[in-house]
Amino acid sequence: MKDTDLDYTIVFPDPSLLSPLDTCKSPVVVLLGWGGCKDPHLAKYSDIYRNQGCTVIRYTSPWTAAFFSEPIGRKTLRVYAKNLLELLFDYEIEKSPIFFHVFSNNGVMLYRYIVQLLHCHRQFCTLKVMGTLFDSGPGNRNMLGSIRALNKVLISYTNVVFRIILILLFCVIVLVHRFLLYPLTHLFHESYYDAMKKDSSSWPQLYLYSKADKIISARDVEEMVEARRKYGHCVEVVVFSNSEHVCHLREYPAKYTEACTSFLMSCLQCPPEPFHRKY
Repeated sequence: MKDTDLDYTIVFPDPSLLSPLDTCKSPVVVLLGWGGCKDPHLAKYSDIYRNQGCTVIRYTSPWTAAFFSEPIGRKTLRVYAKNLLELLFDYEIEKSPIFFHVFSNNGVMLYRYIVQLLHCHRQFCTLKVMGTLFDSGPGNRNMLGSIRALNKVLISYTNVVFRIILILLFCVIVLVHRFLLYPLTHLFHESYYDAMKKDSSSWPQLYLYSKADKIISARDVEEMVEARRKYGHCVEVVVFSNSEHVCHLREYPAKYTEACTSFLMSCLQCPPEPFHRKY
């Protein structure tokens, strides 16, 4: 099903399948796609959860917001985050256990605002988030990795000159705001990476990443894991040795599927303590 304001897909479970642990409410998994991701790309991940009896919402925020709005502090993704959470109420599934499966920095930037809304927005205070999975992220200010990611997004554009201009524009924006305006912009807009480090959400997290990822450094993911554990949060990791960025399912289908389903089951069996929301 599609909505003209938010280009998403929602897939309901097969009625013949029981939800995990035969719970009263079918779990809802929200997939947040990577930059340039198409819905068919997310469909294969959707099948992992639908086969477990889950309702799945697939959504990818515009890559232009991640590459050109976020670096200069424009919070355009917050609107998409709010609309996405409102879908849970529109479909009357807001009382279900909820999971987020977040891909790369494009997904993390959107997830950052989702978490903010869960903490401070009265409408969303009753949502029961059970866990979050991070695939190939988050990364922290990796200029070369960002250029590679943008080039990958733009690869479908046949106009080479257009691609070069956009990449150069991105580099200029990042350099100006990171080195010339950083003392000023940092006061008004904390980076998504720093925000995620200090996130007070208490539900478990699973990080799926690769040592061979050339877009998101494994060191960045490991630094995030260390920070989350330092704050006392429940964090699990699954490390792949040879898979490229957001290609872990393709290279290791059995291991990846097992990691996702095991995490889902463990969170449903041992739900986390509710965190304190401010609104």
